Amino acid sequence: MLVDTHCHLDAAEFDADRAEVAAAAARGGVGCIVVPAVERANFGAVASVCRDYPGCAAAYGIHPMYVDRAREEDLDALRETVRREQPSAVGEIGLDHFAEPRDDARQEFYFSAQLQIARDNDLPVLLHVRRAIDPVLKALRRCRVAGGIAHAFNGSRQQADEFIKLGFKLGFGGAMTFPRASRIRELAASLPLDAIVLETDAPDIPPQWQAGARNSPDQLPRIARTLADLRGVAIEAIAEATTRNATTVLPGLARIH
Repeated sequence: MLVDTHCHLDAAEFDADRAEVAAAAARGGVGCIVVPAVERANFGAVASVCRDYPGCAAAYGIHPMYVDRAREEDLDALRETVRREQPSAVGEIGLDHFAEPRDDARQEFYFSAQLQIARDNDLPVLLHVRRAIDPVLKALRRCRVAGGIAHAFNGSRQQADEFIKLGFKLGFGGAMTFPRASRIRELAASLPLDAIVLETDAPDIPPQWQAGARNSPDQLPRIARTLADLRGVAIEAIAEATTRNATTVLPGLARIH
């Protein structure tokens, strides 16, 4: 079995064929899909998808690229949703220092508040860390949470080691499949296997063989094979290790599969 630790199955891109997308992933051996919210407005959609499709696990949070339309009462809604739904994680949360225009102070306010919600509920977090790894690490040292996943990791080995020290796993997906992504591929090949989890970020970050097209969770087995090839091990070893890693860092997944 494989676990897709980051897939926006609720996204509009899947409205026409969501059931078939979920079924295709299951047929391919993807036994669990973590579906993170990005703002209060899609908490309900995430909850609905996770009720309707077996093997799906919800996470709730306010993405840094959506904080411009967030309100402080959305944090109260997040607290209530976490209490009521008992999700696998708080997420997708974090910082994004790439997209423009942006409000760094606003991002930091919502990130800090959501880390506190995760800490108060003893939940791990799903982190967005684009061009912002060091500020994210600084925030995590200020507010220690129950680990989590650094989604779409693209940092240095030193930064990877700092996440690992804080109890985090590192998410690898479609970007790893591009031969020119030398730094990501080197990390995937050399990091301790017990630090790695797999993800698609579907419908985004398609793998090399689907460049420019919609990504989907049924691509995870082939992404896993890429990791196996980079490490020179059997695909079965990758499946076993990454599934164990995912269920270790997201204990709530034990209720799903």
